Amino acid sequence: RRRATPLTDAKSARTMGREAKPADVVTREYTINLGKAITGITFKKRAPRAVAAIKKFAQKTMKTSDVRIDVKLNKAVWSKGIRNVPKRIRVQIQRKHNDDKDAEEDLYSYVTVVDTPNGFKGLGTNVVDQDE
Repeated sequence: RRRATPLTDAKSARTMGREAKPADVVTREYTINLGKAITGITFKKRAPRAVAAIKKFAQKTMKTSDVRIDVKLNKAVWSKGIRNVPKRIRVQIQRKHNDDKDAEEDLYSYVTVVDTPNGFKGLGTNVVDQDE
């Protein structure tokens, strides 16, 4: 049997489901493949499911349970109707401080749409400077 050392204990605590606390305020750009999220979904549930997939993606990447969707992003998802959701969408996710004093979490995520006139090829995850 392997003996437990402080290094393996710390590593196992990380991998055993205890999540690390999210860092402070940050802004990143991602490309989300909505086609993967809505494959096999009934036509009349596709756009709502895509919005839910965006929220779930933001929760997972930013480690905040409070996710707010911008109106322009919602319009971009619904732009071709409830059935024909865009296959991919480029989003900017900002982790911000919560001004509400009664909030359970001190951080929330705000998701907005990013224009991609040249397509999605070669765009990875980008960290956006706070100065912009």
